[in-house]
Amino acid sequence: MGLSGGCQCGAVRFRVAGEPGRASICHCRMCQKAFSGPFGALVTVAVANLTWTRGERSIFQSSDAIRRGFCAACGSPLTFEWSDDKIDLAVFAFDDPSAVAPVVQLAVETRPAWMEHLADMPVRPPAGGSAVAVVSRQHPDFDT
Repeated sequence: MGLSGGCQCGAVRFRVAGEPGRASICHCRMCQKAFSGPFGALVTVAVANLTWTRGERSIFQSSDAIRRGFCAACGSPLTFEWSDDKIDLAVFAFDDPSAVAPVVQLAVETRPAWMEHLADMPVRPPAGGSAVAVVSRQHPDFDT
C-alpha cells in the first residue's frame, strides 16, 4: 500500500510506503490550536517509509518534546514529530483521508462538550444552484 498527500497549495507533498500505523484523533489543547479545530487527526508512520516528494515543511517547536511541521506557503498542518524513527502525519493531508481512519480518541478530557452532539445537529443540504460560483485554487488530491 502506498499513500500520498500534501498541503493545500501543493508546495509540500509526501508519499508513504507500506501500511501506516495507528490513526488517532487527539483533543489536547495543543492539537486543537495546531489544527485550529476541535481535534487533530494523525497517523503514525515509520520515518524510513516516508518520502518528501516536493518542497520542505517548516517546523514549529510546540513543546520541549514535540515539533510540528506545516507548509509555510499555505499554513496546512502536516506533522507531529516526537521520535527519530516514527512521525505522525495529518490524516486530512492525505489525498484519500478515508484510507487512514482513526481508531482511538486521545485527551477526551479537553474535547469540547458540543462534540458529543454532532450527529444530532441538522444537516444543511448542498447549495445546488447557488448564484456564486467558487473556483478552487486548492492543489488536487493527487501528485502533479
